[in-house]
Amino acid sequence: MQTGGTEVAYLKSIQECEIISIEQIAPQIFDMWVKNDVLAAQARPGQFVHIDCGDATDNFLRRPISICDVKSNAVRILFEVKGSGTAALACKKAGDVLDMLGPLGNAFTVLEQYRRPLIIGGGIGIFPLYLLAKQFSEAQVFLGFRCCERVVMEQDFKNVAKELHITTDDGSYGYHGYAVELLERKLAAKEGDIIYACGPLPMLRATKALAEKYNVKCQLSMEQRMGCGIGACLVCTCETTSKGANHYKRVCKNGPVFWSDEVTLNG
Repeated sequence: MQTGGTEVAYLKSIQECEIISIEQIAPQIFDMWVKNDVLAAQARPGQFVHIDCGDATDNFLRRPISICDVKSNAVRILFEVKGSGTAALACKKAGDVLDMLGPLGNAFTVLEQYRRPLIIGGGIGIFPLYLLAKQFSEAQVFLGFRCCERVVMEQDFKNVAKELHITTDDGSYGYHGYAVELLERKLAAKEGDIIYACGPLPMLRATKALAEKYNVKCQLSMEQRMGCGIGACLVCTCETTSKGANHYKRVCKNGPVFWSDEVTLNG
């Protein structure tokens, strides 16, 4: 690990968080609340925590998990079991204590002049969008899933959004198609004054293209593999439109949220 400012930031970000509850809500999807005053006070929409999932040999790297919601002294995270780390996390129970770094990363930009957001998410990318949607009274939300079995947080978003649109790739629930198709309909009708997006790369590419086509401001939350979570290891670099030394930026430190015209979305 680097020394100096990076090491100090690392140490200050370490939080011990007691699990309040953990529940499986869909195949391989878990919903967890943890108690921590500092995290709850500082967390902003779009930030994440970096979790120590266990002391097993294959789990020595932390896993980045988006912050989904906050209340009083507690933080909500949702995650999908994809490997040994998240599998170990899914085996935790209420009362267990987790070692977390956070809150980390840059949050979504919520500005007074943008009050009619179009918020689009796909799969597990919907999780950081819930706390964001709660910041508005006129949010239109578009959530895309592979199939009906993967649909989660529908009621949560209904409670905070002006309009909620659910899509599935196979047509087993909601609109048969992609969330970006419904997003374009709203943009063509000149609804919404800013776009926020988080999800798989093809969705982000399509959303970026729509933002450029309709000349609407847009922020994207990038999903990248991370090592340290604080910008020291350079594992999570992404290509940007900047030239020279700033051509590549670190998703964990400079992101995960970027303005769409900052990033190229190559790869």
